[in-house]
Amino acid sequence: MLPGTAASMLPSAEAAKLYQTNYVRNSRVIGLLWAIFTILFGIVNVTIFSQPYWIGDGVDTPQAGYFGLYHYCVGDGLSKDLACQGSFTEFAAIPSGAFKAASFFIGMSMMLVVTCIGCFSLFFLLSTSTVYKICGWMQAASGVCLVLGCMIYPDGWDSDEIRRMCGEQTDKYSLGACSSYWLRARREGMPNLIYSINLKEGGSRGLQMYGRKNGITGVMGTSQPAFTTTCHSPM
Repeated sequence: MLPGTAASMLPSAEAAKLYQTNYVRNSRVIGLLWAIFTILFGIVNVTIFSQPYWIGDGVDTPQAGYFGLYHYCVGDGLSKDLACQGSFTEFAAIPSGAFKAASFFIGMSMMLVVTCIGCFSLFFLLSTSTVYKICGWMQAASGVCLVLGCMIYPDGWDSDEIRRMCGEQTDKYSLGACSSYWLRARREGMPNLIYSINLKEGGSRGLQMYGRKNGITGVMGTSQPAFTTTCHSPM
């Protein structure tokens, strides 16, 4: 505490009360942010568990289709229709032991974070510190399960169903002609997101900078009469 400041001139009881008020206010803000990020993490967890788009076909794949943790769809090469099968309730039908283990750990991670969100109601029954400790351990366990599931999943890429879609070069931790949909979404989505932010926030100046950096022609403010872009897939 610096001499001459407002807090140093207050009596000790009033200073302690002021510090306590600031502490409570700051802790509530941090707790609100923690709750928001927990809910967002839960949404992401439910999405990656339920959506069958972990692995997708490519230009050079023998068959069209996509794979998730437990559900997958593969074409027959003769028509555009995909034959889909697999369900978490039919655990024995999951085509690989690694996929079964990954489904279990990702599902456990999802259940833990959803339960953690449900434990927010305990704030009305228990002390704040107790609820934070319960939810903190749940989140830690959820994170461990999520990491284990993501590490185990590629071990099943050598299954017959994956090889039928991705080619014979496919092996454990090597997708052959296929690609990861999640990585593709991140790689293709981030430039579009950055472009949208520049369009909204930076106006023509932001567009010009983005266009010069990424080789986009026809950006507003340049000599080209029209705004056109040519997009190339990174795959």
